[in-house]
Amino acid sequence: MERLPVAVALVVVAVLVAVIVDRRRPAPPTQPRWAAPTQVDRADFDGPDLGWLVAVFTSATCDSCRDVVAKARVLVSDQVGFQEIAWQDRKDLHERYAVDVVPTTVVADRHGVVRASFVGAPTATDLWAALADARATDEA
Repeated sequence: MERLPVAVALVVVAVLVAVIVDRRRPAPPTQPRWAAPTQVDRADFDGPDLGWLVAVFTSATCDSCRDVVAKARVLVSDQVGFQEIAWQDRKDLHERYAVDVVPTTVVADRHGVVRASFVGAPTATDLWAALADARATDEA
């Protein structure tokens, strides 16, 4: 019977020590966050007269970029333009729009307002739905 209060006291002390140690734990290091452009100049891209632009910033050394380009290319229509902007060919556009990560995909309207963007490789469904949603919003 004498052991029970001692055991309870030890458990309470252990819990208090755990709480104190947990509070002293430093915050995790900051993680980089990359952002896609929010506005583009349509004159910088092919088909500035089209209603929509799907632009994919890529690099020749990026395997997932090829997959994103294939997903985006099928969106081309009489109202939707597509352009791949490879870092090796158009460093100026990568720098102008501060694109540091590839693939970065933007869906821009006729005024260059980016209505959807993806940093990394989106699924085909997400990319296609983003364009459809943007177009539906524009028509409403």
